[in-house]
Amino acid sequence: MIEVGKKAPAFHLADGDGEKHRLSSYADGYVVLYFYPKDDTSGCTKEACAFRDLHPEFSGLDAMVFGVSPDPVASHAKFAAKYELNFPLLADEKDDKGTPPLCEKYGVWQEKSMYGKKYMGVVRTTYLIAPGGKVLQRWDKVKVPGHAEAVLAAIQEDQSNG
Repeated sequence: MIEVGKKAPAFHLADGDGEKHRLSSYADGYVVLYFYPKDDTSGCTKEACAFRDLHPEFSGLDAMVFGVSPDPVASHAKFAAKYELNFPLLADEKDDKGTPPLCEKYGVWQEKSMYGKKYMGVVRTTYLIAPGGKVLQRWDKVKVPGHAEAVLAAIQEDQSNG
């Protein structure tokens, strides 16, 4: 996991439309990087829709929201279209070792357990990156209800203290 106050690792990933995004391109504003396990599953859909519904507020605070999962570009495109998502979903596709590189860099690719079976997967985590590229806040093992609102409130608080 990247600690608060540390420089956020760079990324260069494609979204559902195939457009590439770099962290450095958004250095003048806030970046919300929320990592989620899988497109079109119940918790991930609720989280994406919460960020979608608050998108005008995030935009008004000069904040760019990105969802990140190991799903491929085509899956992201379908998921975004189905729920009319108004922000990019970045495809952090697995490498030759079966590991999504950005998820690993950010420490969210961890051992999980379901029905007694252990496997590697994305632990729902959100990073708020401040203008300039340092981690301002991190939410671990995110519970979806109220989460997008909490991220928005953290940006508002940072701006009012700035």
